[in-house]
Amino acid sequence: MATILLILALSFFTNLLFLSQSQPYSNFSYNDFTASNLILNHEAAVLQPSGALQLTNRTRNAIGHAFHPTPIPIFANNNNSNNSSNLFISSFSTYFVFQISSPPNGGGYGFAFVLSPRPGFHNPSPGHLLGAFNRSNDGDPSNHIFLVEFDTVQGHNEASDADANHVAINLNGMTPTASHSALRYLDRDPALTEEIDMERDGPIQAWIEYDGPTGLINLTISPLNITKPIHPLISRPIDLSTVLVHQGMYVGFSAATGEQTSAHYILGWSFRLNGPADHLNLTRLPILPPDANDNGGDFSPSRTNLPTALIATLSVVLFILLAALAGTVFYRKVVASYEILEDWELESPHRFQHADLHRATGGFKESAKIGSGGFGCVYKGVLPSTGCQVAVKRIKSNNRIQGMREFAAEIESLGRLRHKNLINLQGWCKYKDDLLLVYDYIPNGSLESLLYKTGKTLTWEQRFNIVEGVASGLLYLHEEWEKVVIHRDVKSSNVLIDRDMNPKLGDFGLARLYDHGKTEHTTNVVGTIGYIAPELARTGKASKGTDVFAYGILLLEVACGRGPVVYEVDRNVILVDWVAECLLKGDPFRSVDFRLGSDYNVEEMELVLGLGLLCSHARPEKRPTMRQVVKYLNRDEVLPVFDKLSSTGSRRVDEITSRFLALGLTDSVATTTGSFRSFSMSNTTLCDSGR
Repeated sequence: MATILLILALSFFTNLLFLSQSQPYSNFSYNDFTASNLILNHEAAVLQPSGALQLTNRTRNAIGHAFHPTPIPIFANNNNSNNSSNLFISSFSTYFVFQISSPPNGGGYGFAFVLSPRPGFHNPSPGHLLGAFNRSNDGDPSNHIFLVEFDTVQGHNEASDADANHVAINLNGMTPTASHSALRYLDRDPALTEEIDMERDGPIQAWIEYDGPTGLINLTISPLNITKPIHPLISRPIDLSTVLVHQGMYVGFSAATGEQTSAHYILGWSFRLNGPADHLNLTRLPILPPDANDNGGDFSPSRTNLPTALIATLSVVLFILLAALAGTVFYRKVVASYEILEDWELESPHRFQHADLHRATGGFKESAKIGSGGFGCVYKGVLPSTGCQVAVKRIKSNNRIQGMREFAAEIESLGRLRHKNLINLQGWCKYKDDLLLVYDYIPNGSLESLLYKTGKTLTWEQRFNIVEGVASGLLYLHEEWEKVVIHRDVKSSNVLIDRDMNPKLGDFGLARLYDHGKTEHTTNVVGTIGYIAPELARTGKASKGTDVFAYGILLLEVACGRGPVVYEVDRNVILVDWVAECLLKGDPFRSVDFRLGSDYNVEEMELVLGLGLLCSHARPEKRPTMRQVVKYLNRDEVLPVFDKLSSTGSRRVDEITSRFLALGLTDSVATTTGSFRSFSMSNTTLCDSGR
């Protein structure tokens, strides 16, 4: 009996080890390729700092290959049999986002998703062969290569290609098994289609799905801002049993240029055996450098003879003169009434049509309003072109200069930021006096409303996850983006909560950007009372430290369920003072939100209260950086308040209090209170009054 149990145990752990080792090979996801460790050949490279995968640049006759570094175990065993005849090809799915950048007169040639027995190809040729084959082995059954091409030039096997802008499924060569013009079927009516210009329509999504038992292959494409169509572009059963004959197959991409050239990019990529590929976070995809979308590159001028060139030159001059005359008349009658586009408008994300936003919000009707404040109003809407829900912020126009300043600041900053804990700005609209910003719609509203207005109580797990997420977003703004971003208005009403209860820091209307290593020179006091650091009130200079101060107040607010300043009949209670007062009275947990009862993690609550007081220290040099804050929350470092105390969970209040005193935190509270004397009447009985 003991022997049988031992054999079963060994079998279990052997299978467990096999599963743990094989899992990484059959499932992966790249939102960018910075740390991907791909096998790159020829011209392929990962661009820095964006993390985009560039397969080819715009040089003639270039080739680029990129492969996942480990082979995929493509075969599955039917009925758990060891008989090789029971092996069949596993189902697989891949999802990626690509972009092709071409000159105005068209480029070439294309790229392909490939499954290959090797992470490369023998003596590949550029041009129509897409860097995967050469003239001698094109179509050779011994290649054992499965290829899905995204081609922008018609020329190789023209009768088989749908047109120059097409997709195709190929086996062992460039003769298509199935081919179709690049388009999508509309969900509302599959008889209707919409062409997709792969060279002009920006980033494109692609889904390739193979069902092992039936052999059915589905290929679907869609522009980035449109969800996956219901009806695939190509859906056909194809026998891959004679093509994919190796147990380990490499998956990747191959691209090529010829005399016509394009730059081919992969922005994100996921793959999975026996299941749908992971969805990519489209808001965090790499942003290509500006020259990726221009019309430059290594192009030669067309060969023309002198008379033709002279006629063309004279025609151009005449056209310019006539256009200038017509333009002058048009400007005087029409254009002069519109605003000139500024640099930030040209470089910023998608500009929406005012009519589309007006229709999306029902004419900005009152019933569509989901929020309002000093900035203006926010409306919920549904874009008519995509059916996607959005939030539209309409900036107040009673102060045109200030409104335009905040409008431009939000577009310049948030329009280029990509982080899971920052609200995603989809685009904007400037029409006469209307200033509109379009964001992803966040269904759960603001943290402020969840804390005080909904009647529901956030659990401690949800609260701790929220403060961790906001800290991660602020760290990205302060240290991890290409510039330093000072938010200047961190508060609970500017933290939005998505349907998974993850936080999104928003409202960048007061944000300022500057280069790393330089000092912010803004000298006007902005922000919200209760979140304003003492030095900001004195000097008007915002800094990373003033954001940290506001974050500290947010920590205390989340833990205590109270606003930063509570206005009572005979006094105003400041949250920082109240928490410190409860601590000094030996009852720090008296400040905890009473709605939580005892349903919270004591050590996490100690950490949040202590970190909240440390971040809101009156002396900015005593505050931690956001990187340190993240380390404290992740338990990578011990908060100074709790350093050298017992790690058994038996910390005594008097020990914690003495540590606060040693750090000077309680002294800092008095200084903080002093900076608010103009509207505060706090006294030594705050703890007793706070509940």
